[in-house]
Amino acid sequence: MKRIVLVIALVILAAALLVSQEHKGKGRITGFVLDEQGAPLEGVKVKFVYAKSQTGVEVISEKDGAWVAAWLRGGEWNVDFEKFGYEPRKIVLQVQEWQRNPEVRVNLKKATGLILTEELKNLLNKGNALFDAKDYNGAMAVFNDILAKYPDAYVIYRNIGNCYFAQEKYDLAEQCFLKILDKDPQNAEAMLLVGNTYINRGDNAKALEWYGKIDIDKIEDAVVLYNIGTNYYNNSKFEEALKYYQKSVEIQKEFTDGLYQLGLTYLSLQKNVEAIAAFETYLKVDKDSPRATQVQSFLDYLKKK
Repeated sequence: MKRIVLVIALVILAAALLVSQEHKGKGRITGFVLDEQGAPLEGVKVKFVYAKSQTGVEVISEKDGAWVAAWLRGGEWNVDFEKFGYEPRKIVLQVQEWQRNPEVRVNLKKATGLILTEELKNLLNKGNALFDAKDYNGAMAVFNDILAKYPDAYVIYRNIGNCYFAQEKYDLAEQCFLKILDKDPQNAEAMLLVGNTYINRGDNAKALEWYGKIDIDKIEDAVVLYNIGTNYYNNSKFEEALKYYQKSVEIQKEFTDGLYQLGLTYLSLQKNVEAIAAFETYLKVDKDSPRATQVQSFLDYLKKK
């Protein structure tokens, strides 16, 4: 019986090896990867997948953008071009084994946002899961692994910085966020994060200096706007606070925290008509909470004046 089982196992193994080698042949393809302006791109992953077996090979473009894929079986191949910071590209090639194949030239378009490859997505999910579990050192190890594999993925410094921030290592967190600004000087989120490190270090003046660098039109998160506005409000900079509260409730019209602070800011600026409007809008959203009772008392007082 053991001999029969062993023979069956060997047959299964041989079949698996045949499938894994099905893409092997005598074909050879050369090519170049370039950007939109025609400059060579180094470090592009060029993945060849043989259509029949869904197995294949992977090569990396050189400094001059050149790559070579060899020992390919004749037939249809799906080819993926991937580089962090660029939109992925897919093509289909017909490979000839016994004659010269034409050179392949592919141009990649610069991505406007973060393009997630399957490998990068898996690593990010792993790192984020460790972060959520408060295993910050484990999460940082994964994020550093991403940077080692994707050197252009400088936005990952945000994740590393967040790990330091959660550990209250604010100086190290700031260093990470500044690395993003080295690559992207107008990155509003990185400026906000640097400012947050100063808030938590008790340096409100420095935090407000960083918040002041941010173009308010680039912030589309109501909570972020509210938080910046509150930092200005707590430092009696009511005119500056007003802009952030106004935009926060423009983006999220039923944002009760924003409406409440907007009303208080108008009061601080002695703009009573505007304060009444803000508080009345608040009561349309929240009628029954203890804060609603307070808002109603503000309205009663203002309307008697």
